[in-house]
Amino acid sequence: MAKKKVVKKKGFRIIHFVLILLMVYVAVVLNNQRLLLNELQRKKAIAEREISQLENEINRLNSEIEKSGTLEFIEKVARDELGMVKPREIIYIDKSNLSPNIFQELKGDN
Repeated sequence: MAKKKVVKKKGFRIIHFVLILLMVYVAVVLNNQRLLLNELQRKKAIAEREISQLENEINRLNSEIEKSGTLEFIEKVARDELGMVKPREIIYIDKSNLSPNIFQELKGDN
């Protein structure tokens, strides 16, 4: 029996071109996925920081709510928000640190 010789062509075939295109496509997709993952991790870190800040604010407000019935809290609100003072209490104001408009407000209080 005669054996047939199989002659393989050397050179550039269409299959090589398809494989190169496939490898380039996979590389581009993987790079895009890596960039997207980095962006999502950055957004996650920002969101976690915001959550932490909001939880701290919630805890602070809850403790303030719990203290809202105490006399110390009522006095703090009266002093800070309403500008009230205790009897025979003298308030000293450093005029060098105040803006000119505050003097008119202070004159109006008397």
